[in-house]
Amino acid sequence: MRFDLLISYLLLGLPLCWAGATEEQMWAAGKLMRDVCFPKFPKVSVATADSIHDGVIPDDKDSKCYINCILEMMQTIKKGKLQLESSLKQVELLLPDKYKPSYRTGIDLCKDSTNGIKNNCDAGHALLTCLRANIDVFVFP
Repeated sequence: MRFDLLISYLLLGLPLCWAGATEEQMWAAGKLMRDVCFPKFPKVSVATADSIHDGVIPDDKDSKCYINCILEMMQTIKKGKLQLESSLKQVELLLPDKYKPSYRTGIDLCKDSTNGIKNNCDAGHALLTCLRANIDVFVFP
């Protein structure tokens, strides 16, 4: 748990030094998130995580919970609910400029995608599926 907090502080503090992030910084932050969430879901294989990274979103419980873990670390979702303001703030801090317009639009289009979903993992899956469908250049750790 303390490791999660340390990573979160690093992820939040590191980008404050720059206006946006470089592609390399974005992927480095993503790797940190993946390294925290991956051990929590041992049934999710590296191949499955890589497929999510490539935009293929699996529908099994463990993958959904892995997705939710990453989205929570990104401060995009909390307890199954999209954190709109936090998500938009993270777009500005963690993404290179070329991704920002598409992600802002995608987040706006998907802001209601978690409504009515009680299971946090299902909500994370629904949000990521919506974002994948509405973002031109999709990236996920």
